[in-house]
Amino acid sequence: MTIFLILAPYGAFATLMLVASANLSLLCAALICLAVIASDIARGRSIKILGVGSVIVFTAVGGYLTFIDATPSSIAVKIAVDAGMLLVTLFSILIGQPFTRQYALEQVAAEIAKLPGFTHANYLITGAWAAATLLMLIGNIAVLYVPALPLWTGLLIAFAARNAAVCFTRWYPQYRAAKYGAPPASALPSH
Repeated sequence: MTIFLILAPYGAFATLMLVASANLSLLCAALICLAVIASDIARGRSIKILGVGSVIVFTAVGGYLTFIDATPSSIAVKIAVDAGMLLVTLFSILIGQPFTRQYALEQVAAEIAKLPGFTHANYLITGAWAAATLLMLIGNIAVLYVPALPLWTGLLIAFAARNAAVCFTRWYPQYRAAKYGAPPASALPSH
């Protein structure tokens, strides 16, 4: 359920971009991000770098389209969102707070979070998301600048990159647990 909530704004954005205006797609994505943030606050959870960064990216791109230039193509809008999300991801790494760590801290026991490998694992997982975002960005740039490429090429790359990151996010903690010793059952996520 957690990964679904994290990815919901991006899924809504990508889906709406196929059938609605860029402004509506960006607005809905930003509102979903705000709803996820509100849900976290209501449950006593922390406000996440990814959530706040996503609201900023969706709002900034939407503001640009609304107040400065409404002519960018849907591919150009996707490129702007991908570039913004890549910056958010890299920013979280540069400040020493890989964005996945905030989610992981809410899923594991305190003694697991204190292990030296915990932060390292989160840098790797966040790095996988940065790589996926970079691939999505490259795919959209290719569709924009190589007219012979069909639109679905960018969608296929985005789908594959995002699913690879999701799979890695789920697999890597299990791999580390098997390699370095399984955490106590109470430390395992319940969903």
